[in-house]
Amino acid sequence: MVLQAQEGRLTTSAARVLVATAVPAERDAVARAFPGGTTEVRLPGSALLHRTRAGYDLLAAGVGPAPAAAGTATALTAAALDGRPYTLVVSAGIAGGFQPMAPVGSLVVADEITVADLGAETADGFLPVTELGFGTVSHRPPNSLVRVTAQAVGAHPGAVLTVSTVTGTAARAAELLARHPRALAEAMEGFGVAEAAAAHAVPVLEIRAVSNPVGPRDRAAWRIGDALAALTEAFGKLVPALESWNPHDHS
Repeated sequence: MVLQAQEGRLTTSAARVLVATAVPAERDAVARAFPGGTTEVRLPGSALLHRTRAGYDLLAAGVGPAPAAAGTATALTAAALDGRPYTLVVSAGIAGGFQPMAPVGSLVVADEITVADLGAETADGFLPVTELGFGTVSHRPPNSLVRVTAQAVGAHPGAVLTVSTVTGTAARAAELLARHPRALAEAMEGFGVAEAAAAHAVPVLEIRAVSNPVGPRDRAAWRIGDALAALTEAFGKLVPALESWNPHDHS
């Protein structure tokens, strides 16, 4: 992040942050953390940014890793061409939490953003795409940024999985945990956002509020309103905390 020295500390006054969510409800939950409201800025195509006064642009990019990657890449490219590139990309929203590690209502921050279902099914089990000789399956946000975020908002750090199909059975939840024992949550956009950020060499962060358990699909157990409120509260604490983050600290 481009930071300036002020009275012996670092400040994010020069920072430009892109927050990518899946749906408008998540975007609006983040927006409620910023006083003064937002203004709309049209991107190439039909996408709209909601711009805050604090240097944060909010984008509801769409559901799933492909729309998330496309929308994030569009915003990153437009900013770069405008001569005002982003200095941090945040994937944010609600998620399913693996129980009991990430209970409903809690916050998680990804120290590892991993796509869980990109690969091939074989007679011996699932093979990630990397074992087929292609691409990548994980991105790691800067350790220092994860620490700052976890401390500021009270989030649990761990792996957040990106899936194209939401888990709906106990068997699949157990299978994912067996392959990814550090997983705290699953969502559908983080890896797509991280891929776009990596292509532009911009640091990435993923923060999620847990709205439901990962496992058997039971809409009666979902607490979406509570999770969105937790997301608002988290960003209210995160924005000032980022003033102390040094992007050159990779420890």
